[in-house]
Amino acid sequence: MEHTVKIVSIEQITHDVKRFRVEKPDGYSFTPGQATAVSIVKENWKEEKRPFTFTSLNEDDYLEFTIKIYKDHEGVTAELDKLVVGDQLKIGPAWGAISYQGEGYFLAGGAGITPFIAIFRDLAKKNKLKGNKLIFGNKEEKDIILKDELEEYLGDNCIHVLSDEKTDSYYHGFIDEKLLKKEVDDFSKEFYICGPEPMMDKLQETLKKLGTDTSKVVF
Repeated sequence: MEHTVKIVSIEQITHDVKRFRVEKPDGYSFTPGQATAVSIVKENWKEEKRPFTFTSLNEDDYLEFTIKIYKDHEGVTAELDKLVVGDQLKIGPAWGAISYQGEGYFLAGGAGITPFIAIFRDLAKKNKLKGNKLIFGNKEEKDIILKDELEEYLGDNCIHVLSDEKTDSYYHGFIDEKLLKKEVDDFSKEFYICGPEPMMDKLQETLKKLGTDTSKVVF
């Protein structure tokens, strides 16, 4: 079933990421990590549905999406960038394979962090973050979504990797076999992966090589 919801707030999170909060339909529910199909209630855009992950919690009285805006082509996110409070979106039911299965390692690339935001917020609320580690790849420090919040949750277990910028504070390069060997203490734990498809494919291969049971990999 589809619902038409009004935007109640819009906030700039990074130079190219916005947080949209919308009305929550009565009885609507989801699990942290899930997404839904979203379209814009405007002429020529109503049928342009795209998947976006909830970054709010199920108990919140609003739905929240944290969305990377791609201004370099005239797609859905560029159109979302033009919206204002009071404009409407259409959303479908919640779906998605990513959900918390137990303590482990979260490997995220760019906007692939979004399913993990709700999971971390939920775990923080339940005081169950201990034993989890995030390895988060971005191009530059300015690209890191919700950097302060993630570091507050995870402390030293929030590891940043920058591919295009060298600093003394973060790893330079990519989330690869060498980095995993350094940062992972137990390859039998759960692994959660979300990011660009080539990254996810490569990491699944690498984890298999390093002895991780494929049933323990959620992506």
